Amino acid sequence: MGHVPELIFDLALILGAAAVMTIIFKMLKQPVVLGYIIAGVIVGPYFNFFPTVVESDGIKTWAEIGVIFLLFGLGLEFSFKKLLKVGNVAVITSLMGVGMTFLIGYNVGVIMGWKLMDSLFMGGILSIASTTIIFRAFDELGVKSQKFAGIVLGALIIEDLVAVVLMVILSTVSISRSFEGIEMIYSILKLVFFLVLWFVSGIFFLPTMFKKLKKYLNDETLLVVSLALCFLMVVLSSQAGFSPALGAFIMGSILAETPKVEKIEHLVQSVKDLFGAIFFVSVGMLLDPNMLVEYALPIGISTFVLLMGKPIFATIGALLAGQPIKVAVQTGMSLSQIGEFSFIIATLGVTLNVTSDFLYPVAVAVSVLTTFTTPYMIGFSGKVSDWVTLKTPEKWKNRLYKYSLGTQQVTEASDWKKLIRFYLINTVIFSVVIISIILLANQFLAPLFDASKWKNLFIVSLTLLLIAPFLYALAFRRGPSKTYANIWTKPLYRGPLLALIISRIALAIFFIGFVFATYYSPLAAFIGVVVSTFIFVTQRHRIKQFYGRIESRFLLNLHDRERSQQSAQHVLAPWDSHLTKFTLEARSPIIGLPLSTMKLRETFGVNIVIIQRGDITINIPRQDNVLYPNDVISVIGTDEQLTLFKDYIAVKDVKEESKVDSSQVGLHSFSIPDDSYLVGQTMRHSKMRERCNGIVVGLERNEDRMVNPDPDVVFEVDDVIWIVGSNKRIQVYLKEILNNV
Repeated sequence: MGHVPELIFDLALILGAAAVMTIIFKMLKQPVVLGYIIAGVIVGPYFNFFPTVVESDGIKTWAEIGVIFLLFGLGLEFSFKKLLKVGNVAVITSLMGVGMTFLIGYNVGVIMGWKLMDSLFMGGILSIASTTIIFRAFDELGVKSQKFAGIVLGALIIEDLVAVVLMVILSTVSISRSFEGIEMIYSILKLVFFLVLWFVSGIFFLPTMFKKLKKYLNDETLLVVSLALCFLMVVLSSQAGFSPALGAFIMGSILAETPKVEKIEHLVQSVKDLFGAIFFVSVGMLLDPNMLVEYALPIGISTFVLLMGKPIFATIGALLAGQPIKVAVQTGMSLSQIGEFSFIIATLGVTLNVTSDFLYPVAVAVSVLTTFTTPYMIGFSGKVSDWVTLKTPEKWKNRLYKYSLGTQQVTEASDWKKLIRFYLINTVIFSVVIISIILLANQFLAPLFDASKWKNLFIVSLTLLLIAPFLYALAFRRGPSKTYANIWTKPLYRGPLLALIISRIALAIFFIGFVFATYYSPLAAFIGVVVSTFIFVTQRHRIKQFYGRIESRFLLNLHDRERSQQSAQHVLAPWDSHLTKFTLEARSPIIGLPLSTMKLRETFGVNIVIIQRGDITINIPRQDNVLYPNDVISVIGTDEQLTLFKDYIAVKDVKEESKVDSSQVGLHSFSIPDDSYLVGQTMRHSKMRERCNGIVVGLERNEDRMVNPDPDVVFEVDDVIWIVGSNKRIQVYLKEILNNV
């Protein structure tokens, strides 16, 4: 019989222990991550009742692969477009929670007398909530359709990105062992540079590659190609000076924008689960019970910070973002644990050899404790929020209500702000692309040619040819024509607009000069810039056409996959209401009935605002529309109303990949002016629904609120009307009201 390598023996031991603990924790209805950690304790060096892992170095390598797969999976769920769609509520909530918790965690270390690096890493460990644990808790508790859950999921997207930036900052500080401001700024700028480069190039090439190879991409090939891309980005990330885990996360985020992402997630899931189990078991192997006893005080303090401090900070953030007390408290109490990113940050400290031995076990212990408490924190958040609402003085509640109302008013960014934002984004993107092409040509193309008098001319000409379309976009792309025209007609902004245009042209000329200066003397570079600029201006129409084809390809790839509606569910609703999607089953009691006979508004207080039937989308359906099996309906209401409605129609929640496009439908509010024709009319006689193709879902008068107001309510001056409907039609209708048409 051949000899079994020790690594195989260790894997058998690890997976066997993990399998047993997984079954036990499934029976106990607890997160299996905790089972993996306890399995690691059992087979680790500090527990001698069972066989112990022998070749720990080999297991560490497998665990590092587990981190890569874990971050790759998180990246597939992340998506940069989801980040762009995350509302201000999630951004403010997450940044408030993360920032204040980081400061508290850092000060805990300082008070305990820890080293600077231990305190910094402790702040980072405590500041990032666990996406995996919260997702599972929401599923088990059945609260994913509630409004606070949408805010939490949006906040987790921001926290994932913050964790990536935090890893880069902590790595930089670890190497320099001090806060070097310039070096820190350089690291962050380098991160932004590579993020833009990787995302733009990935979106431009990968969807096209998948389309070209479509007939060859069966499950096996797609899995191999996806993992090859993942590990290629891991290598590129390491070469750029970042952690391998960051590269895996970035590639997952890029693939999340492709139509193949759902298939890739399905194929990678088993591999991710396998290596993820090994990673979490390795986490448990480093857990020394004696050290837990010795450092029980910091473990207790850190747990208290997460169970009390972060919920308070996140709640304050949600209140500042204009959320009601109930939603804010539920949001804060859901973000009271740490998990996978905290383990990775702790592992980073161990790998860089900058943290003390006790910090890792402390992080694991805090994660275990807060993971157990997470379902209870979420479950009791409703009762706690009711108690807080009851104990809040009426004066404070009125102020919070008025503040919340102010933050939810429909406001439009000025044309100048839109143009500045457009120019800033385009300048960053095109500058990154131009600099990348120049550097690649210098580093990889130039060494391929022998030294000759024509070498420099050839490389310069080729480089300018490659960057020409992006130079055109940088210098001459105006942005939205209507916005540009509106600004140009205002004399006050014409001067700043000219300055902005000239600065972009100057930047493009600078890049041309930089290319020549790399290979020629200053005088020759000046002549080359003049000649190249003349050629560029005279040929700009051809260059514009070429750039147009590039942009069309990029936008086609970018929008190839329908935008996810998960993070938009909480946008289309006033006060405590929000939007939730349901898929109708054949047994539903409302199948085959027109909307007019259901009395959903009178019975449950909800409104159906979108019906998705295959490729057909019905926005603001009429009362004679009939519902059919497998229709996906978007319903607006409060948590309680939607729960009752869901129980009544006996439906299953729609899957995340459901492609319902609600981008044409929005929530709008307006105040009735004193000279409006609406004053003195009822909602029924005003023909508001017919004129703007919308549903009135709320009315505010002084301090009173009316949800789903009666059609015979008479409008008064300064009434605030909340209406859901077609964005375009409502915008036109609002202009008519203001102009008293």
